[in-house]
Amino acid sequence: MSQLLVSDLRTMPYADALALQRAVARARIRGEIAEDLLLLVEHPPVVTLGRSSKERHLLASPALLATRGVELFEVERGGDVTFHGPGQLVGYPIVDLKRHKLDLHWYLRQVEEALIRAVAPLGIVGERSTGYTGVWTQGRKLASIGVHARDWVTWHGFALNVTTDLAYFDLIVPCGIAAVEMTSVARELGTPDDARAALEHDVRTRVADAFGEVFSLELATLDPDELTRTAVSIVEV
Repeated sequence: MSQLLVSDLRTMPYADALALQRAVARARIRGEIAEDLLLLVEHPPVVTLGRSSKERHLLASPALLATRGVELFEVERGGDVTFHGPGQLVGYPIVDLKRHKLDLHWYLRQVEEALIRAVAPLGIVGERSTGYTGVWTQGRKLASIGVHARDWVTWHGFALNVTTDLAYFDLIVPCGIAAVEMTSVARELGTPDDARAALEHDVRTRVADAFGEVFSLELATLDPDELTRTAVSIVEV
């Protein structure tokens, strides 16, 4: 059975994670990494602009973002503007769709399905919203998704709000959707502050399990240091 190599990067600056996933994606394209991967990470505060971003959807100036300690990046993923920060589980699935199905729309629905399955045991009913990509619950947006693919290998991915400070989303029009209300797993569950660390750990595990299930892959843990060494050696070559 093919594997899904899951690497928990913990907290990592966005620029470092971006360079790492690009290197890993190149290696996956060339066959130097033989299995699909799921990189899980939490970023310090950062706003990213996808290929479809509109200037008016960034409500704060770069100078104001800097005073709030929020970095700003333009990236190659699809979608509009979004926020990443503490308490948010960001996942970068690096998946070779040639082993699954050559259909990016199918892939996006699979990512949504994995997140919906991951939060279901917690008592949260995840939903899709017609015309949009992502996961909602009772009309509030819980997770954003934006991907890129080359030679049918994906990178970038999803951002699931677990214990995220939702005030950061006031700096942007999230995903370019007017009047969207963002939410988090903790908000939906009413999780007290002293239980949030346990919730974050639980959600990480559930998300990894759900991705393995949805893509019919056997989970295997990949040490972050080993992943970094592999990526660096490939880049140096």
